[in-house]
Amino acid sequence: MSSVVTAGPAYRSPPGRLHTILLAGIVPLFLGALLSDIAYYQSHQIQWSNFAAWLLAGAEVFCGLALLFALVKLVRAPRKGGYPLTYFLLLLATFVLGLINCFQHAKDAWAVMPSGLVLSAIVFVLSCLAAWVGLAPRTGGVQ
Repeated sequence: MSSVVTAGPAYRSPPGRLHTILLAGIVPLFLGALLSDIAYYQSHQIQWSNFAAWLLAGAEVFCGLALLFALVKLVRAPRKGGYPLTYFLLLLATFVLGLINCFQHAKDAWAVMPSGLVLSAIVFVLSCLAAWVGLAPRTGGVQ
């Protein structure tokens, strides 16, 4: 007696195209802000801080929209724990700390440092984790 086992789809509910673009877009924007903060820390040229502030603003827009998609995904999920909750909480932490980082970058000149640099590093790592969890293939199980 043999039984046939087939794997389910790679995604139970794959993220949509727009959701994927938004989620993948936050990583390079937060990375650019981190690199701009590093350049500002090393060169003391104020334009690097301005550039980081603009990159953070763009990343917050993308992150906020991706967070909205994640909230819809969490509400529609049959099981509220596990992956959807983890993904939503990672994006929420990224958004909140990114917003605090935006407020930090609104200060004048050198007042941004060193907390702006530290926050940029933390937010970049959180955005990488959120993208990793959000875009990781999940198996559908045995059918």
